[in-house]
Amino acid sequence: MFRRILDQLQDFLGISRKQARGAALMMIITLLIVWFPFIFRRLILPHFPVATAPVPTRMLDSVATLMDQEQPDFEEKNNKNNYKGNYSKTPVRPQRLFKFDPNRASIAELEELGIAPFLAKRIEKYRSKGGRFRKKEDLLHIYDFPSDLYQQLEGYIILPESFKKFSRKDSSQERLPKSYPANDHYNNLPKANRFPARTALVPFDINKADTTELIRLRGIGSKLAIRIIRFRDGLGGFHSPEQYPEIFGIDSLALTELNRYAKVLSPITRIKINTADLERLTAHSYLRNKKLAGVIINYRNQHGPYQSIDDLRKTGVLDEKTLHKIGPYLEF
Repeated sequence: MFRRILDQLQDFLGISRKQARGAALMMIITLLIVWFPFIFRRLILPHFPVATAPVPTRMLDSVATLMDQEQPDFEEKNNKNNYKGNYSKTPVRPQRLFKFDPNRASIAELEELGIAPFLAKRIEKYRSKGGRFRKKEDLLHIYDFPSDLYQQLEGYIILPESFKKFSRKDSSQERLPKSYPANDHYNNLPKANRFPARTALVPFDINKADTTELIRLRGIGSKLAIRIIRFRDGLGGFHSPEQYPEIFGIDSLALTELNRYAKVLSPITRIKINTADLERLTAHSYLRNKKLAGVIINYRNQHGPYQSIDDLRKTGVLDEKTLHKIGPYLEF
C-alpha cells in the first residue's frame, strides 16, 4: 500500500523515490499536527482536571451588575444578527410605507421603511459596486433580506422604465465586443463575420507535443498537460494510444480528445536491458520499484544477458501484465 502511494506521488509530482518518501513523511507529520489539538482535548485533557478556586460573592455581584449595564448593547447586536427571524416582533423603528426606488433611496429612507440599518448599508454597498435592481425580486438577492418584509414592500417598489423594459435582446447588445459598434450595420453582418473563427484543431504527434498543444484540447488544463508530458518522458514516448488511460487523473472527456487528436507518430526510446544500470531502469515509468530493478540486474549478472522477453520472465518478479507493458521498451 505504501509503495503504491509512493509510486503515485512520483508520477504526479515528477520526483525521485527519495523525494517521494520525504513528501509522504511531511504529509503524515502535517496530519498529526492538525489532529493533535482534537486528540489532546478529547483523550488527554479529561484525565488532568484543573482545580478552580472559589470566586468571592462580591466579585460575582460586580460582574452581574456590569452585564446588566451592557445588556442593551448585546440585545441590539443580537437583533442585528437575527434580524430575519425577529423583525416582525421587534422592528427597528416605526414603519412609514411609501413608494421608493431601491436604486436611489437613501439609507435614511430605507431605514424609515423598516429595513434594518445593516441591511440598508448592505444595499448601499451593493449599489456603489455597480449593482442594480432590475426586478422587484432582486431585492431578495441581498443577503439576509427578510422575505416577509419584502412582501410588505413589494407593492411600494417602483423601478425605472428602462429597467422594466430590459429584455434579453437588450442584454445581448450589452455583450457585444467593444471593437464593434452596437448599430444596425453590425447586426446585419453574417454571424461568421461578427466574431473571428476558432483555429481548427488538427492531429499532432503526442511524442513531440508540448503543453501549449495539449491545453487546447477540451478537458486538459495546465496541470494535466504537465502530468501527460512527465508520464510520456518517463516512458520514453507512447507506443500506443492504449496507454492514455494509464495517465493519472485523466477523465473521459480528456481521453476522448487525446484519442481523437493525439497520434503516435514518433518512435519510442528503448532501454538496453543488458547494459542498463539501476538508475536507468528505475527512471522508466513501469520500473519505479528499486528492488524489482535490482533483481533484474542481479539475475542478468548471474545468468548472462537476456535474449528475449521469456528470459526476463524467469526472474519471477514481473507479472504478465507488467511484461506486456514493458516489452515494447526493451532492446535485447
